[in-house]
Amino acid sequence: MALITGVAKRDGIGFATARVFAEEEAAGIAVLDIAEAVHDCPAHLGAHCTSHTADLTKAAEVQRAVDEALAAHGRIDVLVNNAGMVVFGQDEDFAAFQDMSERQWDFGIAINLKSQFLVTRAVVPHMIEHGYGRIVNVSSATGPVVANPEESAYCAAKAGVLGLTRGLALDVARYGVTVNAVGPGWVATGSQADGEDVGGLNTPLKRSGRPDEIARLICFLASDDASYITGQLVVIDGGNTIQEYKGPSELYY
Repeated sequence: MALITGVAKRDGIGFATARVFAEEEAAGIAVLDIAEAVHDCPAHLGAHCTSHTADLTKAAEVQRAVDEALAAHGRIDVLVNNAGMVVFGQDEDFAAFQDMSERQWDFGIAINLKSQFLVTRAVVPHMIEHGYGRIVNVSSATGPVVANPEESAYCAAKAGVLGLTRGLALDVARYGVTVNAVGPGWVATGSQADGEDVGGLNTPLKRSGRPDEIARLICFLASDDASYITGQLVVIDGGNTIQEYKGPSELYY
């Protein structure tokens, strides 16, 4: 059974991931989000899907939701920590570091890093008990590899996700649990900010990624085909981070 967070947006990576798991005939899927819209998902994902709500920055709510998923499905074999970046229905809060308030910093760390810690902490004991688990954390190319202006909290949190991934991978490897991270670049989701599509057009592949492309990488890392991969960051960005020049190609190559 797979527990996937951040699924309420039908045009996002989380929903695309849940849909790929459904297509691959996962034994069960539990989708988790802060937004009540997550309860619309099972109608699109099949009878083996349950939906749950929680504020993933609050430990008690996370534990309740995980307990509900376990009661419904019996066990959790796969955890996809996708939730982050923005809260459903809100815009991303950009601020230069020198103008950033402590509240903005704390929120950025909480929604992008603490949330993954809390969900993982609630799930890992069950994976250890069963001697099997696949954890896939959605990090980003932004933070671990590159950075953008006015996103220092986001960069710090997503780099922290990679650190969490590596540290956790060492702690749980002996119990048959692997932990990996994916680092998407520009992706054409509903959360893609104005102008980010231009960044996608200037990647070597000349477009932003699709949510289903990220989802299929997540599904691979969660499968037994990836049984000897752990503690890794797999960047999926259309080659954007390997190119030094990122302007219009006709001006350089």
